[in-house]
Amino acid sequence: MTGAQETVVYEIVDSPLGELLLVGRPSGMAKGGTALASLSLPGQKGRAVVQGDWRRDPAAFEEIGRQLSSYFSGRLTRFEIEYADGGTDFQRRVWKALEDVPYGRTTTYKEIAAQVGTSAVGVRAVGTAIGRNPLLVVRPCHRVIGADGALRGYAGGLESKARLLGLEGALAP
Repeated sequence: MTGAQETVVYEIVDSPLGELLLVGRPSGMAKGGTALASLSLPGQKGRAVVQGDWRRDPAAFEEIGRQLSSYFSGRLTRFEIEYADGGTDFQRRVWKALEDVPYGRTTTYKEIAAQVGTSAVGVRAVGTAIGRNPLLVVRPCHRVIGADGALRGYAGGLESKARLLGLEGALAP
């Protein structure tokens, strides 16, 4: 890896959900120059923690921050952000399926399992992969609900999940 690829930058931005921790890496291909590796919510299970060798760089996240602001104000329905995350092949397939769930809509864990080609038994594995999504909000795991329509599991907490779905108009009145 080159030095630029090893550089980790971060910023903390305000949102209706509280302060979001954005972590990324410089990328010449990304709109705004930063590929997003993690977006963490306050109190999130498995939240990223700022490391001593990371560099705070507000300018690196201007474009991502602009898109988040537009999303939270209801003007943006699809993010155009390059991601710098890894994950297993299975996790990447599940995460890609999340990206295909349209704004304002929900899907179920079972539907995601079918989409990635796993059996009904694989629903638990799908749930685990969704739970390991490092990009809350921008990779919309909040749009996945239980087969009975109930809000289930969200690393950022069910209150945040409900707020995001409410913002998108995806919650039944």
